[in-house]
Amino acid sequence: LHIAQRGTAFFLDGEDVSAAIRTPELSQLASKVAGDGRIREVLVEQQRAIGATGGWVVDGRDIGTVVFPDACCKIFLTASPEARAKRRLTELRAKGAETTLEAVLADQAQRDHADTTRAVAPLRRAEDATELDSSSMTLEEVVAWIVNHHRSHR
Repeated sequence: LHIAQRGTAFFLDGEDVSAAIRTPELSQLASKVAGDGRIREVLVEQQRAIGATGGWVVDGRDIGTVVFPDACCKIFLTASPEARAKRRLTELRAKGAETTLEAVLADQAQRDHADTTRAVAPLRRAEDATELDSSSMTLEEVVAWIVNHHRSHR
């Protein structure tokens, strides 16, 4: 399979899968798939190929530790479980999904546990990453903080 990104859209063998990859079902499957070393090997290779063109801001649960361990600027973006769940709930409801904050919190906790305890590429903060707790920040504030940090980091 070939993965490509154009702007904010993601393509799998030429098909736009941008909306499909953000569903709750796929979020749960992502943790299971990410634990398979054979799949991770292929995905990491493709992510590195995309990143090799430069000029990217990349997020993911093993980006700074596995995919791009030599990145020039690493930020470990975090937020409280409640803040993350509220943001995800807003995103899901905007797409027409009917769910509750409690269900989102439970799904999130399950995925976090799976991702932090998996044997292959577990979720963890890279030693050289700067941690940013965005719990009480707006999206605009987070972007401004990251841009300023990157500028001062260079």
